[in-house]
Amino acid sequence: MSDQPDAPIVHLEREEIRRGLADGSILLVDVREPNEWEAGHIPGSVLFPLSSFDPAALPDPQGRRLVFSCRSGNRSQTAIAHARGAGLPYREHYRGGFLDWAASGEPVDTGM
Repeated sequence: MSDQPDAPIVHLEREEIRRGLADGSILLVDVREPNEWEAGHIPGSVLFPLSSFDPAALPDPQGRRLVFSCRSGNRSQTAIAHARGAGLPYREHYRGGFLDWAASGEPVDTGM
């Protein structure tokens, strides 16, 4: 991952997200709101709502790739912009987001 501020956003597909969660190489940060999260989220993801987004409070990825996710891929790109605006190197997101995950029949967790 490049830490250059002008490096392009990287759009990841479902298979790469699935593999990264399975092998522990990805920390998936879901920027949807708590009510959306409770209704269904990708197992292994962590909630970090965009409405109260503070780049300084992002979880430490502990050597993993921090990847943003949302409902469809739009808010995750906004999260990248906020993080990069704070000088953080994160630039990866799940292109299809939760809609793609659920529509493909992947497992979904509910509740907090």
